[in-house]
Amino acid sequence: MFIVFLRFSDNKSQAAQFMDGHKAWIEQGVDDGAFLLIGSLQPNAGGAILAQGASLDAITERVDQDPFVAENVVTAEILEITPNTTDPRLAFLMA
Repeated sequence: MFIVFLRFSDNKSQAAQFMDGHKAWIEQGVDDGAFLLIGSLQPNAGGAILAQGASLDAITERVDQDPFVAENVVTAEILEITPNTTDPRLAFLMA
């Protein structure tokens, strides 16, 4: 399991130019089952993604395809987590 932080860079002002591609990239990740949760970092600092089911190399390759990453609108940080305890409602994360 991975947490991906997408923090705005100095090129944040170019976000609107690449927003459609970024949204399509997110939608593809959700459709593929790779992304479980997508949200914004507050206050207006970027975004975060909870991702699953892939190796670090595969997640890194996927993240590098985000137009925001490719165009340096955001910088990406990927943290790998090995879940060991969950609330019963999130038991599927242990699979």
